[in-house]
Amino acid sequence: MYIRHNLNNGVRIVAEEIKYVNSVSLGIWVKAGSRNENINNNGVSHFIEHMLFKGTKTRNAKEIASAIDKIGGQLNAFTAKECTCFYAKVLDTHFDIALDILSDMFFNSAFSEKEIEKEKGVVLEEISMYEDSPEDLVHDIFTQSVWSDNPLGMPILGTEDTLKGLGRNDIINYFDKNYTPENLVISVVGNFEEKYVIQQIERVFSGYNPAKTARENAPKPVFAPKHNHKKKDTEQAHLCMGFNGIELGNKYTYPLLVMNNIFGGAMSSRLFQKIREEKGLAYSVFSYPSSYTDCGILSIYAGMKPNQLDYVMELIQEEIKEIKKNGITEDELYDSKEQIKGSYILGLESTSGRMISIGKSELLLDKIYSPKEITDFIDAVTMDDINHVIDLIFNTDEMGVAIIGPNKNNTVRQGR
Repeated sequence: MYIRHNLNNGVRIVAEEIKYVNSVSLGIWVKAGSRNENINNNGVSHFIEHMLFKGTKTRNAKEIASAIDKIGGQLNAFTAKECTCFYAKVLDTHFDIALDILSDMFFNSAFSEKEIEKEKGVVLEEISMYEDSPEDLVHDIFTQSVWSDNPLGMPILGTEDTLKGLGRNDIINYFDKNYTPENLVISVVGNFEEKYVIQQIERVFSGYNPAKTARENAPKPVFAPKHNHKKKDTEQAHLCMGFNGIELGNKYTYPLLVMNNIFGGAMSSRLFQKIREEKGLAYSVFSYPSSYTDCGILSIYAGMKPNQLDYVMELIQEEIKEIKKNGITEDELYDSKEQIKGSYILGLESTSGRMISIGKSELLLDKIYSPKEITDFIDAVTMDDINHVIDLIFNTDEMGVAIIGPNKNNTVRQGR
């Protein structure tokens, strides 16, 4: 049973009691990510994530880390396209410490000029590390290509130029505009007393009433089937190709997950079996859907020898053609449902996994589905649903492509 409680200032609390565990996970969710940025401040959401660990009015960075380390807890954060999350996992007896540390970071971060300049160096190294990982970078290049005129296509880390251009005032102005009560969700999962936890969160967050600052809504991107080849002297060619997808909460979300699992989302999938197991052309090959509040995308990745790039692309398009022509089998439908349900339930066996699940759902969808509801959604997927999703997604005349590799002369044959 989920607990949902709204504070008078707009901050939302979502929680789930699990009495048989000895931990509690607490997260502060902010509805702000790289999608809320522009070409001048790209990367500021991720940079703020870093800065909140760099010291407050009463604690320096080491004291923040030590406060959690000495109780055996975990303290971390992540930035995504549409949200940022700061979270801690501790023994249930240390909930107050977790709340104190996270709220101190949130409300009292110093954003000192000295720390800002030092942290720019750290994030620049993170960007360089990412540039040295073409198997990761190609996904960013793909989204930058197909959503080139929209902030959703921009990299979460930002770029070297935008990062160097960020000043303290830019950071604080972005924080003030986006880190507002109506954009906050506090998510708690584990062994706790409901009344006490709600009271403590209210005590800390109910007085948070910053001055209202206008925030523009991020525009909906338009998918453009562009091709982009980044020339790089790598041992492999890295390919990311894909199609327009569906938004969060769409009624075909679970049919898409089931279909993708069959197509390229698992070791038993058609892509993996054909390209890796049967042909031996790639170590890594997979597909995955990404959904946002008003749009989505389906991406396909493969890494192979540069001289096999055209052949692998042809094989992928043959598998697309096959699934469009003949669909899937009843056995594939059943097995895929069972696999997705199993993965989902196993992912909820930790308090942090559940905290992330309900926090993100409340923040982006304004609702929470129970595990029973979600498994029922999966079970309800029909062959007609799958056929609809296949027709909806796999439009080979509207396919985007990104490649990182040494050969710039490869082309894509479309409409096969």
